[in-house]
Amino acid sequence: MEFGIFIQGTCTGEKAHIPAKEHEALLNEVAYTRTADANGWKYCWVTEHHALTEYSHISASDVYMGYLAHATKRIHLGSGIFNLSPRVNHPARNAERAAMLDHLTEGRFEFGTGRGAGSHEVGTFNIHDTSSTKAEWDEVIYELPKMWKQKDYTHHGTSFSLDKPHNILPKPYKASHPPLWVACGNPATYEKAGKMGLGALGFNFSPIHAMKPQIESYKKGMSECTEPVGDYKNDNVMITNSVICFKDREHAREVACRASRGYIFSLVCLYHDTFPTPPGAPIWPQKPNVMKPEEVDAAIEAGALLCGTPDEVCEQLRAFDKAGMDQLVFGLPNHLENDEVHECLEMFGKHVIPQYDKDPVHSTTRYRNAFTGGGF
Repeated sequence: MEFGIFIQGTCTGEKAHIPAKEHEALLNEVAYTRTADANGWKYCWVTEHHALTEYSHISASDVYMGYLAHATKRIHLGSGIFNLSPRVNHPARNAERAAMLDHLTEGRFEFGTGRGAGSHEVGTFNIHDTSSTKAEWDEVIYELPKMWKQKDYTHHGTSFSLDKPHNILPKPYKASHPPLWVACGNPATYEKAGKMGLGALGFNFSPIHAMKPQIESYKKGMSECTEPVGDYKNDNVMITNSVICFKDREHAREVACRASRGYIFSLVCLYHDTFPTPPGAPIWPQKPNVMKPEEVDAAIEAGALLCGTPDEVCEQLRAFDKAGMDQLVFGLPNHLENDEVHECLEMFGKHVIPQYDKDPVHSTTRYRNAFTGGGF
């Protein structure tokens, strides 16, 4: 099992409307990524959202990852996600951006794709029917590898066309392309990702035990994949969850019960309207649910939270390991102070990751190298 973080430029409350605070939030997350890079974390997923006030102020993730490429050494940087709708990004631009990041990271870029977070976000680009982006994604995903290979690329399709031959530049950094991923929701989407040979990005909001059907669907689809979209299969299912890992057990539990902890989830319920909202979930501006001290153990048992000392978190991770995911990723919660975020990243990186991930090589690097002749 490999581990990662995801960052999104969260800037809550009045800070969202103060440029200096917005600037501070963006640079803080650069510092978090550097700490993760220095402490054994393998992946950093950089979300990209548009007009989602407070929830995410990273709207140009390619620019942000270009900056992170020079600030880090080992950690892989993933787009979570580049929207493939030609109405948002022309496919040639997505191919160019991905290849450029592949060069700047020297092969550390992970190409996550998707269709957008919800109606409010895609409405920024005058898309008023979120279901219409499905056919666009289905068309574009197959064209990207062709753009990276062909010198005289043309396409005559439904959602976009390129009539005269063009050489889309740059070509990827290595003999093949970056690992391909797609954001997934329901079991059918996971199975589809597997059949296409794509990694599955589970930016989910469910306890780990509830994700078993999705993981099984993905693995079933991958076992049936005979013609992957790209040059190679990226047999990877990534699942998200929450972690609070500190040296002091009582401090970790106090953090889990802070009133601000559920605020981001209320914004998730507001903006991600294409996801089913759990019964009783608060939708901003409703007040977030606050966990009581006596509820922490139940949340841990349910697989909704990892919380405690490194030794406790190691034990709690056994249930996650059994679930069968390949990569476990944690958001960096806004209810933590800066020093607490760094401590959590360091404690987990130094004391937990070595117990579960003993391979120094990223799985996606292995898949890519195997195709290009680099072997395992």
